[in-house]
Amino acid sequence: MTYSTSEENYIKAIYHLQGDEGMVTTNELSAELKTRPASVTDMLKKLKKKKLLNYEKYQGFRLNSDGRKVALGIIRRHRLWEFFLSEKLKFSWDEVHEVAEQLEHVTSKKLIDKLDGYLGFPRFDPHGDPIPDQQGKIATHERVCITAIPLSQVMEVCHVGNQTPEMLDILKHNHITMGTRLEVKKKFNFDNSLEIRIGRHQPFILSEAVAKHIWVKKIDRS
Repeated sequence: MTYSTSEENYIKAIYHLQGDEGMVTTNELSAELKTRPASVTDMLKKLKKKKLLNYEKYQGFRLNSDGRKVALGIIRRHRLWEFFLSEKLKFSWDEVHEVAEQLEHVTSKKLIDKLDGYLGFPRFDPHGDPIPDQQGKIATHERVCITAIPLSQVMEVCHVGNQTPEMLDILKHNHITMGTRLEVKKKFNFDNSLEIRIGRHQPFILSEAVAKHIWVKKIDRS
């Protein structure tokens, strides 16, 4: 079955809002997509008719197994295009999302599978988000927020939770990207800001508002 661009945008938004086990309300989806609740209600009726949603009175709705499969396919296309744009066309990581939003609606399975192979079957996109494989399976790795790591322990950036252009611009300004090795030198109790050092460069301060979106992992010595 094929889906319109608008339907795919709704499906992907519901997937992100519901998380692992949650339910989504009309108002939450309306706010996420910046559209009127009446429009959301109309689209939900269409998606329910296509057997992609489960609805519980007074609780909300969520994607069923078929809806989740469709969502993972959209996310797979989006993140593969982000990887391609970043690695092959050298788009910066704050540019890839908007372009990938357009490319994710190209639905040729053969094209996407060949793109995956061409890229070497990457497991994570330029922001550290996992790329679903052909079966919809998602890779995982142990990670921790930099606000929780011990002082002076060198770790490697592996994920950015907030991927807005404004956030990525701050990280770019501070030379933080995927794979950057950094350490926390001091934690300030007054505002929970952190003093960060990258290699032999001068330390700098990151606010808690920024730091809480940066995730790191232990350095792979293999």
